[in-house]
Amino acid sequence: MEKPRRPGPLSLTAPPSGTAAALIAAALDLFGQKGFAATSTREVAQQAGTNVASIAYHFGGKEGLHAACADEVVRRMSIVATLGEIPADLPPDRAQMILEQLIRAMAQFLLADQDSGPIVAFILREVSAGTEGAIDVLYDGLFDGKHRQLCRLWALATGQEAESHRTRLSVFAALGQLLYFRIGLPVVSRRMGWETVGSAEAEAVAETVILNLRASLERSRGT
Repeated sequence: MEKPRRPGPLSLTAPPSGTAAALIAAALDLFGQKGFAATSTREVAQQAGTNVASIAYHFGGKEGLHAACADEVVRRMSIVATLGEIPADLPPDRAQMILEQLIRAMAQFLLADQDSGPIVAFILREVSAGTEGAIDVLYDGLFDGKHRQLCRLWALATGQEAESHRTRLSVFAALGQLLYFRIGLPVVSRRMGWETVGSAEAEAVAETVILNLRASLERSRGT
């Protein structure tokens, strides 16, 4: 019997399904918790409710599964942070509105969406470990492209150069506030007296970050 061919890279517009989706979900969780090297294919298969051979069938092996996890993270985050084309003549107030909408969408996903935990853990693990292959997928598909788009919006909103050091760092600072709230969520929740974090709490965080964003944009416009 002819062995089925391994499919090509996952599409960033179509979600995985069936056994492939179950394996990716399990691997995202375990890779995020333990790291790539410390996670065995047997653990992934067991958590996915399938057999080890299915990893080779769908992904060609552990490395292919790891790459598929990175693809899936890029796909999911690209949906959350959809920006589309940014016209060169976009008015400053419209550019600011898009930035604010993006912060609200990301706050809801990072703080209120229960499915975001493994994705955030995977990203943080890969950024700190710099695992070969996955970090390049995340950088090229997520950090570099999305960050450049956000810098363009910042430039349109302020009149600053999109690729200046100040603009790039300002965008990192705005995003970093959201990541802090996600990473420090247990501490933030305890200090705020939140028994659970849902849509209302995520919106409260978004409003705080947006106030800081507006102040930062105003300072940039004045220089």
